[in-house]
Amino acid sequence: MTSLNCAVLTVSDTRTLANDTSGDLLAALLGADGHQLVDRALVRDDIYEIRAVVSRWIADPAVNVIVSTGGTGFTGRDSTPEALLPLFDKTILGFGELFRQVSYDEIGASTIQSRAVGGLANATLIFALPGSGNAVRTGWEKILHHQLDASCKPCNVVELLPRLLEL
Repeated sequence: MTSLNCAVLTVSDTRTLANDTSGDLLAALLGADGHQLVDRALVRDDIYEIRAVVSRWIADPAVNVIVSTGGTGFTGRDSTPEALLPLFDKTILGFGELFRQVSYDEIGASTIQSRAVGGLANATLIFALPGSGNAVRTGWEKILHHQLDASCKPCNVVELLPRLLEL
């Protein structure tokens, strides 16, 4: 397995790093898969704060993957997709579609309220998951665990990125 350098962003107006259970879970899951947590941040649900952190990570060649949790719903200030989509060089349309498909088995039609997105910016993979622990576990175990594993066949996103293959 190729070990990737990952950054975790929690988007929340109510959480702190001390009670960020979804961010903790995400960090534990990626670590259990052999990836390295190279940075972690928590920002308010504000488009410009989200973009500032993610833009810094996109520009850092030491960061291969960014996974965010939170801010993907329809309520209040949920703005993670609006913050990330303009940063993408390419959108990974299948990520959000697949996330909603696998979530349907767990939460039924409520999955339409998820605006999970994925993309690529400056050879950095970016995935935005909803903020619940269940959504983080589903997104990681059903999708990211496999797609961030270079041995997953018939294909995975790791083998598509020349910068990642040089690791």
